[in-house]
Amino acid sequence: MNRTEAKRQREKRIVAEMIALYCRNQHKSSSPCPECAALIEYAHQRSDKCLFMESKTFCSNCRVHCYRSDMREQIRRVMRYSGPRMIRTHPILAMRHLIESKLEKRRLQG
Repeated sequence: MNRTEAKRQREKRIVAEMIALYCRNQHKSSSPCPECAALIEYAHQRSDKCLFMESKTFCSNCRVHCYRSDMREQIRRVMRYSGPRMIRTHPILAMRHLIESKLEKRRLQG
């Protein structure tokens, strides 16, 4: 697996974990409900088709935002809820995301 594909798989795993966390707490479902499962599938499809995977850290840092507006709003709601809570459930993933996001923002600022 090359570097870009490994990055893609890591992003897909993090997004799925965040959506699952959101679903467990908001929908009281032990596994993703149909709405959350559809969001995971959609996010994975977008990640698979991303032309910028090599140069970005996560979709949240991308300037293109290829999600449909309705799905973009759903994923933002999930990220706002799950982001702060990931530190308790997946501390390594959360810290990696924070560090990579900060580095990416610095790189983009010049």
